[in-house]
Amino acid sequence: MAIATLLPATTAFIQRAPRMLIGAQWVEAADGQTMPLHNPATGEPLCVVPRATVDDVDRAVLAARQAFDDSPWSRTRPRERQNLLWKLADLMQRDAELLAQLECLNNGKSAAVAQAMDVQLAIDFLRYMAGWATKIEGSSVEVSLPLMPDQQFHSYIRREAVGVVGAIVAWNFPLLLACWKLGPALATGCTVVLKPADETPLTALKLAELVQEAGYPDGVFNVVTGTGLTAGSALTHNPQVDKLTFTGSTAVGKEIGKIAMDSMTRVTLELGGKSPTIVMADADLGSAAAGAASAIFFNQGQVCCAGSRLYVQRKHFDNVVADIAGIANAMKLGSGLDTSVDMGPLISARQQERVWRYIEMGRESGATLACGGEQFGPGYFVKPTVIVDVDQQHSLVQEEIFGPVLVAIPFDDEADALRMANDSPYGLGASIWSNDLAAVHRMIPRIQSGSVWVNCHSALDPALPFGGYKMSGVGREMGHAAIEHYTELKSVLIKL
Repeated sequence: MAIATLLPATTAFIQRAPRMLIGAQWVEAADGQTMPLHNPATGEPLCVVPRATVDDVDRAVLAARQAFDDSPWSRTRPRERQNLLWKLADLMQRDAELLAQLECLNNGKSAAVAQAMDVQLAIDFLRYMAGWATKIEGSSVEVSLPLMPDQQFHSYIRREAVGVVGAIVAWNFPLLLACWKLGPALATGCTVVLKPADETPLTALKLAELVQEAGYPDGVFNVVTGTGLTAGSALTHNPQVDKLTFTGSTAVGKEIGKIAMDSMTRVTLELGGKSPTIVMADADLGSAAAGAASAIFFNQGQVCCAGSRLYVQRKHFDNVVADIAGIANAMKLGSGLDTSVDMGPLISARQQERVWRYIEMGRESGATLACGGEQFGPGYFVKPTVIVDVDQQHSLVQEEIFGPVLVAIPFDDEADALRMANDSPYGLGASIWSNDLAAVHRMIPRIQSGSVWVNCHSALDPALPFGGYKMSGVGREMGHAAIEHYTELKSVLIKL
């Protein structure tokens, strides 16, 4: 066992009971109420944070509104927005270990992995978005206007910041998801009110400190902590919010989308997934098994695009499943502060119970557990589980479990694999494991998902848009597409 030592700054941050940032002020909730946070690895109390009221959220939106309309931020030039994002990314690089430890304590994930992946990807993304700040363009247009054939016109199209952004993020990648919202918002000149997940607000609050240190004007970035039912709902319903961006469950996303349409608030939704991993007969089977295991067990399976459905060409099915089960059985579970651990706990007792119910549902329906199927504590642990002998229409195959549970089904040919891969209400990601490029290129256009990975899974880059088909959402994170979602187009026509 090799337990990482907490930085003094990590301990100090938790012990001081972090407050919310509204405008220039670090504040408690208006009514003084708090909510407890717990360490998922032990179940023990971690600290308390404010439980925001509707009034708190309204004040945060007002601060963002004033910063967008009236503060120096509304007059910043692209180069200034670029440089501020670079400064923020540099500060995150300086405090990378602190951010990773906070993520570990609050979320349960490995601190080492969080520093190498979550924090570094967030930094890389902010630096990528900084470059877009100076490349937001409009265009000029030659118009015809047949009813005024003898007149001359000058016409052009402007791309302008959408305004106040209400951002609500999930608990599985708290810092990274916050930066996915923050980067394009700040690059385009928007202001933000962030509502982190109830369970995991700590890195968002630390991020707010770094935004202040970077020199952003007051009110450009605000963070309110609290429940989705109160704080999230208040942010979603506030008429001063120009755009809502949400990452989380499909059920909640659908409700946010309906509310947004009532007021015509701009909206992007990155929602659930049930991503297929397809292993063709010609694949490197060892690499495919290792990749499929990583696709589902990374981050305890708490990944929206996790490869939670495995389809293997029938003649290799038993061998691939056995290899994945062997990988799962060898995984060490424990605290994310232990650098020898392969997998940490689930986020909460509620999530542990949800995942356990699905495993029990499989047992009761006659499915076979190739490995795993156990839970334990203290903390919220579920062993990595592989389930076979499951019908394609079973809930285990059709519903998002959001835990380390893989369902595996054999297929006979390419058409069979595509049919089952697309037989899902979701369409976030998919992977194909094959060395037959002709087959791969035939399959890619026929797979109904926002991302297709070949001989890898869940490989993300800031330049590649990320989002889903069907019930996996509306709009895209990352890439140039993100800039489009944080701006409005304005057509201008001048009669000369």
